[in-house]
Amino acid sequence: MDNLKYKIVRTLRCKNTNIPGTLGKLTTVIGRARADIGNVVTVYLGQHYTVRDIDVFIESEEHLASLVEEVSKLKEISILQVRDDVLGLHKNGKIKMMNTVAINSLDDLSRVYTPGVAEVCRLIMEEPSSKDIYTSIPHSVAIVTDGTAILGLGNIGPVAGMPVMEGKAALLQQLAGISGIPLLLNTTDPDEIVATVEHVASTFGGIQLEDIASPRCFVIEERLEKELSIPVMHDDQHGTAVVTLAALINACKLSHVILEEAKIGLIGLGAAGLSIGRFLHQFTGNPALGTAKTEASIRRHTEHGGIPSSFEDIMQTADIVIATSGVRGLIQPRMVRKGQIIFALSNPYPEITPESAKASGAALAADGRTINNLLGYPGIWRGVLDSKAVRINFEMYLAAAMAIARATPEGELAPNPLDPKLHLAVAHSIAKAAIESGLAQRQLDDDYFESTDIRNPRLA
Repeated sequence: MDNLKYKIVRTLRCKNTNIPGTLGKLTTVIGRARADIGNVVTVYLGQHYTVRDIDVFIESEEHLASLVEEVSKLKEISILQVRDDVLGLHKNGKIKMMNTVAINSLDDLSRVYTPGVAEVCRLIMEEPSSKDIYTSIPHSVAIVTDGTAILGLGNIGPVAGMPVMEGKAALLQQLAGISGIPLLLNTTDPDEIVATVEHVASTFGGIQLEDIASPRCFVIEERLEKELSIPVMHDDQHGTAVVTLAALINACKLSHVILEEAKIGLIGLGAAGLSIGRFLHQFTGNPALGTAKTEASIRRHTEHGGIPSSFEDIMQTADIVIATSGVRGLIQPRMVRKGQIIFALSNPYPEITPESAKASGAALAADGRTINNLLGYPGIWRGVLDSKAVRINFEMYLAAAMAIARATPEGELAPNPLDPKLHLAVAHSIAKAAIESGLAQRQLDDDYFESTDIRNPRLA
């Protein structure tokens, strides 16, 4: 089924008697209940019965209840457990603080803590720049959210958004060796958010704003960029714009479209859509068409050089359609024009599935799972922190986009987001652009750019 990846997965642990045909009966019932089967794992194989874990793809909890009811009618089979492995994976959270040095003796304790630590404190007091050598500050990024724009869920609050922040932090550590530390702010007031971040900023090497709704996110980022001496990035804006440009470069290459000559339409002008429009305008020199739910969003798009349009006009005339509306199924297959490039980027459910778009005539189509910020932000932060850049400018973001495009395998829109070489390439490109832009406070030597370990770069 073409939209299988947008369904819910549950695991049924089933015990069935060892009678020929029993497993076939079970799979038939699952199929009749309109569910799809994923992995099937044999947990126990005995003389009289077998226990299996069967992953099923369902549309809702109501659909699951109906499926369980139908399976329970089979006298040869009993359901021992219905499990949500996603919840199981998140149990106790996905991150924790870890020591970088072992403390196994009193001698270790005297060096790591008292009295030895006093010597390091005095050194940093006398030479503040020593913090970059003797603390974790330059390798830490705050992931700040007020929980008002979490994925496609909207304003669910900062605590409910914590699993997303933990995921970002876990990936920063695994892919770039950076400590991402979630900060959940129980306020939506821009003044309070800015003041809070200012008060804690000395703990970090950079600030990543995450899932803060527009228009507050624009004001918050602009003020923090002016008032802090460390770099600030709103990932929903700039991270999305970077990976979208990278994928568009590859899409145009594959479909023989000249990006600078293509008509681009934006459906949705929130944090992501507006930033994509500004970024593409800077890159191509051509303004994009744009439409949104509110007049205020359209006005901001116009103020940044965009062209106000309508949903219908974009679908009928644009060569490239980029949707960040957050509305599942907004683009109907009949609206797709033959040869269009369609990026439906709303997560977790796109405006149209890539399969449906391509079946309706799109030359290329992708969703937010392929064109995902994970392609950008780990390497961006590694390069920013390595070069000690005071801020991140357009040239640095552009360098990241080009690095992602170059790292993409032939015939694909985007590279594997878990490939360490991708993030290393982005880091090196960002660091080089920071140096060339005059924003770097550390001049990196050839050893850095020849390094192959993104988690432990060789710094000058």
